[in-house]
Amino acid sequence: MTVAAYTLAVVLDLFILFIGARFLLRPRASAAGYGVPAEPNGDAGAYLAVKGMRDGTFGLLGLALLVFVGARAEAWYMLVVAIVPLVDTLIVLRHGGSKAVAFGIHFATAVVVLISAGLLFAV
Repeated sequence: MTVAAYTLAVVLDLFILFIGARFLLRPRASAAGYGVPAEPNGDAGAYLAVKGMRDGTFGLLGLALLVFVGARAEAWYMLVVAIVPLVDTLIVLRHGGSKAVAFGIHFATAVVVLISAGLLFAV
């Protein structure tokens, strides 16, 4: 179980780091993938960059907690950070995005993050 807990946590941290980098490098495609398209050349450009930095920072923080503090700190981090994809689900639904993206990407991500937290608490 320890290997699975650490592996899932590292994969999730690296994935959100990747998403952050993608929002910085390919904002239009990233916004569309998020479920609410935005024009990076218009007013949304700054918000897309903020999202990229937020996600990248979340990924780095998760990795740092796991490496320097341990599984229990990472478990609490995952528990708290699960709020982000839950709220992302509501944002996509509220702004006319598809239910498939809202639930299939964002809500599913929240569930996986909560599973990761549970596994890390069990270590």
